Amino acid sequence: MTTTQPHQEQIDEQPTLWEVPDELWARLAPLLVIDKPRKKSGRPPRDARVIFNALIWLARTGSQWSQIPRHYAPKSTVHERLKAWVKYGCLQQAWAVLLQEYGELLGIDWEWQLADGCIVKAPLGKRGLPEREKPPAATPLTGAKRAVNEPF
Repeated sequence: MTTTQPHQEQIDEQPTLWEVPDELWARLAPLLVIDKPRKKSGRPPRDARVIFNALIWLARTGSQWSQIPRHYAPKSTVHERLKAWVKYGCLQQAWAVLLQEYGELLGIDWEWQLADGCIVKAPLGKRGLPEREKPPAATPLTGAKRAVNEPF
């Protein structure tokens, strides 16, 4: 596996799921099919298994999208497919199958579960869009306007 991750050797040595095994993929593949006509002609869509494996890699490493190894797919392809799977409910169905599989193998203790997340600085020092200048505020009224021919 070639990647720019400095700890890739440690990742490769861990005995864990890095790619979907054939038996499990046979159950997941039908769930990840999106039945909609394609708007564009051109290249056929990437293999769903490769995209799913890239998502596993992202989840297991906690890396940024830009670090997805080239042998999976470009980050934009992975992200677009993930958005489509979420939109059409495919990912939710696949997740249910994965939970069932894990529950059968090791069991899930539903009494104590938690989710972890973090907020990090934007990569590579990106600062976002430059701030727009605010338009000048309206001049406040100083009093009633006098008529032109009104005496002082």
